Amino acid sequence: MALMPVTEALSAVLAGAEPLPEELVALDAAHHRVLARDVAALRTQPPQAMSAMDGYAVRAVDAAHVAARLKVIGEVAAGRPFGKTVGAGEAVRIFTGGVVPDGADAVVIQEDTVIEDGGITITEASIAGRHIRPAGVDFHAGDVLLAGGISLTDRDLSLAAAMNYPQLAVRRRPKVAILATGDELVMPGSIPGPGQIVYSNGYALRALARDEGADVIDLGIAADTVEATTQGIRRARDSGADILVTTGGASVGDHDLVKQSLEAEGVAMAFWRIAMRPGKPMMHGRLGAMRVIGLPGNPVSSYVCGFLFLVPLIRQLSGRSVVHHLRETALLGRELAANDQREDYLRARLEVRGDRALIATPVGHQDSSLLGNLAAARALVVRPPFAPAAAAGSACDILRLPD
Repeated sequence: MALMPVTEALSAVLAGAEPLPEELVALDAAHHRVLARDVAALRTQPPQAMSAMDGYAVRAVDAAHVAARLKVIGEVAAGRPFGKTVGAGEAVRIFTGGVVPDGADAVVIQEDTVIEDGGITITEASIAGRHIRPAGVDFHAGDVLLAGGISLTDRDLSLAAAMNYPQLAVRRRPKVAILATGDELVMPGSIPGPGQIVYSNGYALRALARDEGADVIDLGIAADTVEATTQGIRRARDSGADILVTTGGASVGDHDLVKQSLEAEGVAMAFWRIAMRPGKPMMHGRLGAMRVIGLPGNPVSSYVCGFLFLVPLIRQLSGRSVVHHLRETALLGRELAANDQREDYLRARLEVRGDRALIATPVGHQDSSLLGNLAAARALVVRPPFAPAAAAGSACDILRLPD
C-alpha cells in the first residue's frame, strides 16, 4: 500500500465522526465541557436602570449647576427599590446596584455633594445618564451569548448563571481507551531488565486526551502476542470506548502484531502507513462505532501522531466548532535542508525576538526516540513533501504544542 498523504489520512480519521449525544449538567460540572447548542439569555441584565456608584439619584435638570440644593426624600439600596417618583428639587440616597427611581435620570456621586439640613448641595454639575447603568446594558432576553461548539470557560459559566441557567446542555465526553503493546515495556519505578525500556507513551497520550475533554481508560500493557492484543481490543470495545488508541506494534516486523490483531477482531482498516515523519507506521480503522488509531511505539512518533490525529478526532466527537490545529507563521532560527517525499514535523523551540518576530528553531536531533528534545519543544515546524532547502530567517509554518 502506498504511503497516504497526511491531509488524506486526517480526512479518513475524521470521516463520519458525528458529535456525541448531549446531556444536561449543572453549571459547576460544565467547566471545559463543549456546549451542545446556542444559549440565549432568559432575562435582561440589568432588568432595570441601576446606579453604578454610591450617591444621590436626581433629575439632571435639578443638578445641572453647582450650589443647587436638593431635598433628600428617601433611600435606595441594592434589592430595596424606593417605590416613589423623584420630583423637582428632590433627591434619593442611592447605593451601587440600587434601582434608579422613577423621575431620576442621573446619579450624583456622594463626593460631589455636601450634606446639610436634610438635603444636599451639589458641588459638581451633573448631566443626564451619568453613573447610571441602563436596563439591558449587558444583555437582553433572547440575546444569543454562548455559541454551541465552544469549550466552556470560567467566564462562560458566570455568564450562563447571569442568563439564569442552572444547567447547560453539553456533549458527552468521548471515551478514549489506550492500549500499549510490547514485551520490552516496564512501568516507571521498575528496574528494566536486559533489552527493556520504561513505558512513557501513555502518560503523554492520556494527558493530551484529558486536556481535550475526553474520559480516558488505561488498558495497560499487552504482551507481544495476538491473544494478549486481541484481549485488549475486546476490553476497549466492551468498555464502550469511542476511540481505541494502541501504541507500538504498528510496523511490519514479525513481532508487530497490532494490525493482525485488529483485523482478526473485525477492524476495517482505512490505512496503515502515512507519508509523514515522524509517524510513518500509523494505522486507522473502525470496529463498529469504535474508531481505532494505531500509533507507532517510538515516543516522539506516538506523541506527534496523537497530537495531529487523536486531538482533532476528540474535538469532532465532542462537537467542537474548531477541530483543526491552527497554523501560524514564524521565522526559521536555522537553515534546513531540502525535504524528501514525506511531510516533516520538526520539533522546535520558540522565542520572540526584540522586534516581536516569532522565531522557530528546530532542535538539532530529530530522532523519534528523543523525549528530551520533545519536552523542550514548543512547536512543530511543518515541512511539506519535497520542500526546498530553507535559509535561516525564512518564513515557515508552525503548529504550537500544548503549553
